[in-house]
Amino acid sequence: MNLLLDTHVLLWFLDDAPQLVPTAKALIEDGANRKLVSVATCWEVAIKTGLKKLDLGEPAATFLSRELAANGFDLLRIELAHVTFVETLPPHHKDPFDRLLVAQALIELLPLVSADAILDQYGVTRLWK
Repeated sequence: MNLLLDTHVLLWFLDDAPQLVPTAKALIEDGANRKLVSVATCWEVAIKTGLKKLDLGEPAATFLSRELAANGFDLLRIELAHVTFVETLPPHHKDPFDRLLVAQALIELLPLVSADAILDQYGVTRLWK
């Protein structure tokens, strides 16, 4: 199965944080599943690191390059169809990164691994419990 990881899920997985529920962790650790990380997630991590809202202990570029490769995560590119689809989404969620992840999940038919229940209002397949 192909999985799109929300930003918090990626960070929780990499940090082995207790907030990551066992079901989500098992999906990510399952070698049969392809794990996708959106370029939007990488952008969000870089912004938060630059604003000192997130401390990775090193630049985001170094951290993300190493961790994505080490964990076998693939990048999901941002396409014009993804960004223009955001225009059609109702304003259930104000976060532009989450809205772009929703657009990518819907267009690419990807389940989204996320703790954010608001995303359910968009009709995405959200994997969490």
